[in-house]
Amino acid sequence: MSLKNVDDVLLEAAKIVEDQIDAEIEKLDRMEDEELQELERKRAAALKKQVKKKQELAEKGHGVYSEITCEKDFFDVTKKSVNVVCHFYRSSTMRCSIVDKHLQALAPKHIETKFCKINAEKSFFLVQRLNVRVLPTIVLIKDGKTVDYIIGFDDLGGVDDFSTEMMEWRIARASVINYTGDLTAPPGSFRRKSTNPLNRYKLKTIRGGNDDSDSD
Repeated sequence: MSLKNVDDVLLEAAKIVEDQIDAEIEKLDRMEDEELQELERKRAAALKKQVKKKQELAEKGHGVYSEITCEKDFFDVTKKSVNVVCHFYRSSTMRCSIVDKHLQALAPKHIETKFCKINAEKSFFLVQRLNVRVLPTIVLIKDGKTVDYIIGFDDLGGVDDFSTEMMEWRIARASVINYTGDLTAPPGSFRRKSTNPLNRYKLKTIRGGNDDSDSD
């Protein structure tokens, strides 16, 4: 075999190897593209599912802090929503207004949960059944069952100016909202309660005077 023929053979062999390498690279590129496309499809499907879920929750009144006008509606809400935060209030009780402010802020943040309130003075059956004695009382419900209560502000630091984050943390301890923080410790630190007797809770009847915290 002449030198020229040897060179031709080597060039041909090199070309074959090069073509094989190019084919492998092209194959890898296709695999990567297919994997990326599959990943994008999965992400799109998950996003679509998430959007659909949010739409379904919005149709049930999630994302807003609303009022339940009658006791029958309370049972409808707890049947339709897995997680419910319900504030039993009285309009003349100042601390109920404080609770309203915090729940109003948390409702759009935690669309996975139904945030609502009901007038305790107009809900005698529920007040008796759920043993609501102090106002404000927040009833925390999961799968139709009462799992916890936030009664007054003792669990919120015992002060009127607690933060929304403190309320969020306390609700999260009942596992009725999605929470990524540390459940073992409240955000910030508790302030020492005032020793002024005027700032202590005054227990009155629901239909009694206008004290800030009331019991029935």
